Parts: sequence; structure tokens; C-alpha cells
Amino acid sequence: MRVSTQQFYFQSSQQLSTKQSMLNDQMKYISSGKRVLTAKDDPVTFGTLSGYKDELTNIDKYQRNLTQAKNRNSLQETSFANAESLMQELKTLFINANNGTLADSDLKSLADLATNSLNQMLDIANTKDETGGYIFSGYQIDQKPFSLHPGNNVSYLGDNGTRELQIAKNVMVDINQAGDDAFQNVENAIGDFKANYINNTSGIALNRAVIATPSSYDPATNPPDYKFSFTSTTDLTVTDGNGVVVYNTATYTAGQTIAFNGIEVELSGNPLPGDEFDMTPEKDISIFDTIKAAIDWMNVGASPVNTVQHNVDYGDILTQLNQALNHTTSRRTEAGVRLKLIETQDNSHAEAALNLASGRSNIEDLDFAKAISTFEQSQVALQAAQQTFIQIKGLSLFNYI
Repeated sequence: MRVSTQQFYFQSSQQLSTKQSMLNDQMKYISSGKRVLTAKDDPVTFGTLSGYKDELTNIDKYQRNLTQAKNRNSLQETSFANAESLMQELKTLFINANNGTLADSDLKSLADLATNSLNQMLDIANTKDETGGYIFSGYQIDQKPFSLHPGNNVSYLGDNGTRELQIAKNVMVDINQAGDDAFQNVENAIGDFKANYINNTSGIALNRAVIATPSSYDPATNPPDYKFSFTSTTDLTVTDGNGVVVYNTATYTAGQTIAFNGIEVELSGNPLPGDEFDMTPEKDISIFDTIKAAIDWMNVGASPVNTVQHNVDYGDILTQLNQALNHTTSRRTEAGVRLKLIETQDNSHAEAALNLASGRSNIEDLDFAKAISTFEQSQVALQAAQQTFIQIKGLSLFNYI
């Protein structure tokens, strides 16, 4: 068959180009350490690798959320730990204040210390995270949540929003606790109502007052500003906000349960004729209100107008301080539970990432020994083809004349 010079050069260049391209491709696999770089290398394996990469990408996203969630909840846990210590110190301070030997100046000094505790608690409640956002303001992270007003009154300016982050496919975790839940909504130690003592000569106290049967509780028909009046040690009359008698007995005994309109009430102490108090709804009591009550109690001084009532108030405040302390502990525990969940999920992701990386490596990584051997063979073939081309293109009939 006759082969023209042009055809010879064309075929030779095509062959050299193909061998050079194969060599370059092999070099890419060796330099990357991967045997599958594109779908044409192995369509089935490439699809499987895409699944591995997607899962690993998701884990990376979850890991970023886990880091943020851990930081936020760690800050909350630390804040509540500080608040817990502060409440314990305040409780001890308040107990020390109930000492008959203290003078007005002593009680004033203790009240000043309690005021410092109030300001410290306010600082804790207005804690910021690393981004400058308030951690106890709900969704309104740029709004300072708690504000102090004259008379040691504190108001909440945030909302009750709870933010979440996804830390796994079907797992969400809260990254904040709204300020109202954290510091405002402390369960009333005696139940759903509070007492306002009008005349108390015996030292009776509202010990328990709860809505025991909600279906029977009708505040519209019987407004819940109830008045308890003792005309003797055994004669008790309870009237609602409209002045309607809702309970009446002539055989009251100390400690018995008083039930009316779905409400159950228990008093401590033995009443005397003329004792009277109002009972109004109050399901939750702010930590700040409890601290304020303790400060106000100490500021009364060593000579209260009504010593009996002053002692009753002391017992009520101390009970609510214990409740506030327990509430703070439960808030800290909640942050700790979230941190445990985050730690568990973090470990789970680390194990999953290791397994995915191992599985991807098994089907993606290059067999270097085999690849280098193939590369060297291709390199020798290319060099041979190049030498052959050089020798053949120099041939001429004139060489044989």
C-alpha cells in the first residue's frame, strides 16, 4: 500500500498525541492520588462518591452549628452558675439579717449588699455573646433585655423567642433561653395566689393556694380578689371581688383545707379575731421582685411597726428565695442537658465522618504501585514511538543510491 509523506506525518502525530494525552491523564491521577476524577472514569463509582461527599459536606455544616450551639449553651451554663452562687449568697445574707441583735445601721449595710447582688444579677441577665448579641432577650438579640427603674423595679424588654440550630438530620437544639423564662417566670412557692395582709395580729400566713380544679374556677363570675376575714378564731368568711360570700364556716381549725370555686387554700398559724388579708392571683414571681422584697424587708430596720407581720413577710420571702434558687439551678441544668446532647451528637458526627472517609477512600484512592507501573510503561511506549518517528522521517531513497 502506498503511504504518502503527508499521511505518514498525520498518522504519526495522532499516535504521539494520543500517547502523550494518556501519559498526562495518568500523571493527573498520580498527582491527585485518586483513581476516579470524573464520571467517565467510572460512572457507578463516581455517583457513589458524590453521595459520600454530600454526607461529609452535611457533617461539616452540622459541625459549624454544633460549635455555635456549644458556645451559646456554655455561656448560658456559666451565667446560671454565677446566678446560682449569687442567689445562695443572697439567701445567706437574708438569713443573717433576721437577727434581733442587729441595729438599723447593720440592716442598712446588709440591704446595700443585697442591692449590689441585684445589680450583679442584672448584669448576668444582660450577658452578651461573642457577637455582641444579648443571650437572654429571645429573638431580639440587639435589645437589652432587662432594665432597672427607681425603687429597684426591673422590667423585661425582650420576648419569649427560642432560637434553634440543626445539629443532625433530625436533631434541633435550642441555643438560648428567653429572659422571661430564665428570670421572670419563677414559680410561686405557695401556688397560684399571693396574700396582702391587712390586719395580722396572730401571725397567720398563706401557706398554699392553688387552682385545684380548673373546670370549677371562674374568675369572670367570681373575681379572684378574695378577702379572708376572721371574726373569731373559728369563724372565717371569704368573699370575692364583688363582695359575694364564696366560703363561710364557724368551725375553722388551724391547718385545714379551705376549698371554694375550684381553689384550695391552706393557712399556717392560729388566727385571732380581726385577722384579715386579701388573696390575689400571682402564678409567677420574678427573681428581681424577690430580691427587691428582701432589700425592702431589710430596709424596714430593727423596729418594724408590726413585728408579727414582719416575721410573716420574712418567711414568705425566704421561701421564695429558695424557689428562685431552685429555678436558677433548673435553668443551669437545662443548659447542661443541651451541652450533653451536643457532645453526644458531636461524637456521633466524628464517628460517621471517619466511616465515610474510610468508605470513600476504599473506592476512590489510587493504587500507586499499579499506577506508577502503568505510567512508566506508557512513558517507555511514548519514547519508543518518538524515536521511531524520528528515525523513519529521516529515511530517503537517496540513502540507498
